[in-house]
Amino acid sequence: MIESTVRSFIRDIADFPEPGIVFKDITPLLGDADAFDGALDAMIVPFGDRGVTKVVGIEARGFIFAAPIAIKLGAGFVPVRKPGKLPYDVHHQIYDLEYGTDQVEIHRDAAVPEDNVLVVDDVLATGGTGRATTDLIRALGAHVVGFTVLAELAFLGGRERLNGVDVHAVVRYGAS
Repeated sequence: MIESTVRSFIRDIADFPEPGIVFKDITPLLGDADAFDGALDAMIVPFGDRGVTKVVGIEARGFIFAAPIAIKLGAGFVPVRKPGKLPYDVHHQIYDLEYGTDQVEIHRDAAVPEDNVLVVDDVLATGGTGRATTDLIRALGAHVVGFTVLAELAFLGGRERLNGVDVHAVVRYGAS
């Protein structure tokens, strides 16, 4: 039931940001308080009893979901950002894109070995940023308890790139 409700609030925008891409626009969901709250609850269902101490949000739309999820779980919020946007000492991870590379960063003191971390993003596509983020968390010594997203583009195989991390998606598009 929640999947069909959430799906009804996500609209497809053809050829954005470039021709051939179908962008998943989540702004209708964000604009409806009940649907947004229901989606947040659905994102945390599998992880509510895992002792989550930190919720990591991936820049930028992952922040929208990660911060309120952290509050719901009674955990701290940790941002993972693109290079040069965090003001303190950082640990970084470079990852491959289809054409080139990119990088994400986390504060070196954002998580410790005792932390159980839930990673949150809006959409899981190819898994490159998600993999880099889970690698960053592990490099800090913390435990990744799972990866949750509003929507997964399963046909792009991102779940398989996350090295055995427990992945949960409220809505899945296509088959992997």
